[in-house]
Amino acid sequence: MAESRVNSWVGPARRIGSDLHLELSGPGGRRAALIRALREAVRSGRLAPGTRLPPYRSLAADLGFARNTVADAYAELVAEGWLTARQGSGTRVATGVPSLASGRGDSAGPRLPKAAPARARGPRHDLRQGTPDASAFPRTAWLASYRRALQRAPHEVFGPGDPAGRIELREALAEYLARARGVRTDPGRIVICSGFAHALRLLFGGGVLRGPLAVEAYGLGFHREVLAAAGVRTVPLPLDEHGARVERLGRERAVLLTPAHQFPTGGPLHPERRAAVVDWARARGGLVLEDDYDGEFRYDRKPVGAVQGLDPERVIHLGSVSKSLSPAVRLGWMVLPERYAGAVIAAKGEREGWVSVLDQLCLADFVASGSYDRHVRRMRQRYRGRRDRLVAALAGHAPHIGVTGVAAGLHAVLRLPPGTEASAVKAAAWQGVALDGLAAFRHPETDMPVSDGLVVGYATPSEHAYGPALEALCRALPPP
Repeated sequence: MAESRVNSWVGPARRIGSDLHLELSGPGGRRAALIRALREAVRSGRLAPGTRLPPYRSLAADLGFARNTVADAYAELVAEGWLTARQGSGTRVATGVPSLASGRGDSAGPRLPKAAPARARGPRHDLRQGTPDASAFPRTAWLASYRRALQRAPHEVFGPGDPAGRIELREALAEYLARARGVRTDPGRIVICSGFAHALRLLFGGGVLRGPLAVEAYGLGFHREVLAAAGVRTVPLPLDEHGARVERLGRERAVLLTPAHQFPTGGPLHPERRAAVVDWARARGGLVLEDDYDGEFRYDRKPVGAVQGLDPERVIHLGSVSKSLSPAVRLGWMVLPERYAGAVIAAKGEREGWVSVLDQLCLADFVASGSYDRHVRRMRQRYRGRRDRLVAALAGHAPHIGVTGVAAGLHAVLRLPPGTEASAVKAAAWQGVALDGLAAFRHPETDMPVSDGLVVGYATPSEHAYGPALEALCRALPPP
């Protein structure tokens, strides 16, 4: 085969093994040329399905390339389906990739497997953060609570609702939050809402609070969108191993934090910073918004109570059942300083138009009867087992990948080598795994250094689907 003219930087080493030349030519840099050459070697049949490629370090040395250049090229081809990578087996040409030698060549790239159309109905393996195991919803106990609540409901329940929420639920929550989360409140300072986003809309869209609002440098983009729609400018606070750098708070009058388990990087806010942010609120006449999104799920550390317990008049405590029960149960709550309760109720309106009164009564019974505690304990044990299986799978198949944020919550962060996040997300998609890169949660205005990673939710798959999901995840990770 006649060789194409190569760029001047290629040098004399162009061989894989002893019998295959890589023709590094065409526009672009070294990475682009290497990707084209490997695709052509597969497409032409010179690299047959199952052929093991040399380790990226060896190929980098042969070609005189940087190791990251070769590793990234391999990862890109894994994401496109030309190659596969598995710990202990190396990087190989994918099976089922058509070639010119087989008479099935296609210059547009490898064809999708026949099962691929099913991906349009959703990912084969859902490792996205944010949702619990839907198969574990406590249907029997929930139905029993609903029946009891309906049978006991007074006639006035079926009329217009109280915008603060049913007193039965507010009483049950006041007792539960004091006992389980260290919240100091009474039913008159609790307002029921349909979830955290609804709470933000009431607080800021309803004119109760105004921006600018300090937020953590990594957080849920949807929440920033809700705030932006209400005309609120968000100011990012950098993070470190102790949580948000609250000493960087400036002229903002309020700050939104996830102190029990920083989202998504993991870890609680250090005790000294918890005290410092409350002192800041007192000195500035400011306010702390505490997002307690998964405070019930802790595994390897002592319980972390709510910041609200340090000063109920300077902290708004926000929670919901979206992680503990299901996002389909549209129920959340705000525990408010006394001076804000009336304004929030006024913003909500004279009639309860957001949350079903019957669902509120059901949750009140579910909490008061002890069913909620039993469910949380059961799920805490299950999710801890899920967490342990994820850590063990990474230790066995990808020991070069660090994992953080696993002491609590429903997700972990996999720390990746620099420059590999985008290709790892693509490789995961090719394996049928839905997950998020850490960059998706980064505030666009933060000056924190970029850190590559994957945010892996381990709660969503059912028990029988979790093992295959972990295997697919490990296949998508970049090589060491």
